[in-house]
Amino acid sequence: MTTPGPSPVLPRTGVLPRGVLAGYALGSLVTGAFGTVPGLLLLPYLTDTLGVAAGAAGLLVLLPKAWDVVVNPMAGRISDRAGSRRPFLLVAGLLLGVLFAAIFGAPFAGSAASGAYVAVAFLAAATAYAFFQVPYVAMPAELTDGYAERTRLMTWRVAVLALAILASGALAPLVVELTGGGREGHRWSGAFVGALIVVGTLATFLGTRKADSRTAAESEPSLRAQLRVASGNRPFRALLICFVVQAAGIGTMLAGVQYFADHVLFQSSGATFLFAAFVGPALLVMPLWSAAGRRWGKLRSLIVSSLLFTAGALLLLAAPVLPPAVVYGIVAVIGAGYAGQQVFAMSMLPDCIAYDTERTGRRQAGVFTGLWTAGETFGLALGPGIFAAMLQIFGYASSATGEAAAQSDDARLGVLLGFTVVPAVLVGAALVVLRGYRELTRTEVPS
Repeated sequence: MTTPGPSPVLPRTGVLPRGVLAGYALGSLVTGAFGTVPGLLLLPYLTDTLGVAAGAAGLLVLLPKAWDVVVNPMAGRISDRAGSRRPFLLVAGLLLGVLFAAIFGAPFAGSAASGAYVAVAFLAAATAYAFFQVPYVAMPAELTDGYAERTRLMTWRVAVLALAILASGALAPLVVELTGGGREGHRWSGAFVGALIVVGTLATFLGTRKADSRTAAESEPSLRAQLRVASGNRPFRALLICFVVQAAGIGTMLAGVQYFADHVLFQSSGATFLFAAFVGPALLVMPLWSAAGRRWGKLRSLIVSSLLFTAGALLLLAAPVLPPAVVYGIVAVIGAGYAGQQVFAMSMLPDCIAYDTERTGRRQAGVFTGLWTAGETFGLALGPGIFAAMLQIFGYASSATGEAAAQSDDARLGVLLGFTVVPAVLVGAALVVLRGYRELTRTEVPS
């Protein structure tokens, strides 16, 4: 049976001012940095600088982020009850900037003590992030009730997200390298990304201060009741499952960037070039994806962009025999697919929220976005865990010197498969659940 989806024919609103669009979008400096850099640097930091075994390092990365599955719905419920979501952005974002820098400042010499310190600091940062991200993701459904205007808002957001990924993901490894590598280099890199988070926090708090906010008049009386309503929203459920599985695939690829650069491409600055190839073209294709959404609809465009990502990831299996320039070109194709995935999934989310609000008349965007961000965070955290498991299975050797150890052929094969086949399978297979989601006109929405 095909699951009803949210209506694309909602009341037309005025065009959002550019200042509001830019102000909201700049919050992606926060979400992009925290969503990217831990998945990129934390696993190699643990295995190649602190000397933590790959399997244990994977758990240290996964478990603190898994906590978000619990705390994100709580953050959603709390922000739903508040009069404004913006104060959450300010307080949580500033706290996150400090805690992020602390993650990469392990003061202990031993690998066990350092690993435990990283886990605690990461847990605290993940909690602060939940209270920023959940209200932030809830805001689009309240800033506008226009179906097309949400796509425009998400296009701005994803464009800034791409810039944030480029600035944090490409520059963070470079900062490590330029400041001496090892523990000291990672401390400087953590401080750099923490400062970027603070800038994004202040920009989105100030930029949205004049924005109108549309909210439903009533909220569900309890968290349990809200969770029951959210789980009963079948289009939301289908979209959420797809997004979480795809986030795990993306997280797996992010976790493997440094390893792929070191042990497949054998280039010292390869991680920076890979990120530039991944993100740079994404900025150029955003107008194309926006046009595709208008022509094909969001659902079909999400499927096309996901298949583009999958095909590109599988092509990278040939990376050991390809020139680096060709590899970077394939990564650019993957980045174009990733940009489409993000813009359409995130613009479909407020459609699901608006569909539910129209149906129930209750204000519960925070719970939907709490579940959404919990799922996204868990998926992105599961990715490094999956990649770490691949390293453990294929015999990756850890190091406490700040430099990656020489690896066996089996270990290099594990890096290659973890960076290519695993993300491709996860992103492609996730599309199966979208059979339960389709877009309807207003007259087709069930009463």
